[in-house]
Amino acid sequence: MSVLSVPRAELVGAAGRLRAVRSAAPRHLKQTGRRVARGTGQLTAALRMHPDFLIVGAQRCGTTSLFRALIAHPDVTPPLFHKGVHYFDVNYNRGQNWYIGHFPLRHRPRLGRLGPTRTGEASPYYLHHPLVPERIAADLPDVRLIVLLRDPVERAYSAHRHELLRGFETEDFERALDLEPQRLVGEEERLREDSGYRSIAHQHHAYVGRGEYATQLQRLFTFVGRERVLVLDSDVLFQNPEPSYTRVLSFLELPPWGPAPFRQHNARPRGPMAASTRARLEEHFAPHDAALAELIGETPSWRR
Repeated sequence: MSVLSVPRAELVGAAGRLRAVRSAAPRHLKQTGRRVARGTGQLTAALRMHPDFLIVGAQRCGTTSLFRALIAHPDVTPPLFHKGVHYFDVNYNRGQNWYIGHFPLRHRPRLGRLGPTRTGEASPYYLHHPLVPERIAADLPDVRLIVLLRDPVERAYSAHRHELLRGFETEDFERALDLEPQRLVGEEERLREDSGYRSIAHQHHAYVGRGEYATQLQRLFTFVGRERVLVLDSDVLFQNPEPSYTRVLSFLELPPWGPAPFRQHNARPRGPMAASTRARLEEHFAPHDAALAELIGETPSWRR
């Protein structure tokens, strides 16, 4: 463990106080501040860092928790205002200067820094969007990608609750599963044909589709390269955070660092899933999980 000149608690506490101040600000001030920051960032894009890492998904698999643990590291600086910029999926037509404008200025000093500063973001729709891998490959040829996966049955159930609370879903879980094929028909094709198209159904109603991990990972490996992608099992991460966190730091070439207590963020408790629904989903995902195991060279925790 590296020795810091400033206690870890002081660094983490300062970051937490800054987030609290931002959260307490009136909404209109936040919106104004973001508009000004985005405009300034776009004008100064040539002076700003390019992201070193992207946490690309999957949705409801712990991306927020890992992102917050990473930005506690003294050598990691987050983007402005949001953990997820969502450039490569829904904002790609805004252009690269708009994207780079979300990141910190180069050589920005940070208290307690151990080595070169890294920056990155977490946008969990990146893994599922069909055009994102080739866009990343073209625009960020050196970026490293982190993928978090969990039991796709639990992921689907959690995602449904998430979309209900956000107002993107009005149907119960079983009905939403029945509607999914109808809702998504032709959506991926339209996304491929129209670079400016944004599909609410593809982004918010793919409860089953987002859990078919092997297809999405293979697409990512094809365009970006297997060596630039780290795949983590969320259940393993939350049960024993330190080994997984150490793997992430090594993958990103960051010095060892003991994070603040690893917390699960954005968890949304709900009642148990109907046994018949669980059986239906487990049967559906069985061949997809088998393909995933072959692709990554190990059986995922939920199938052991």
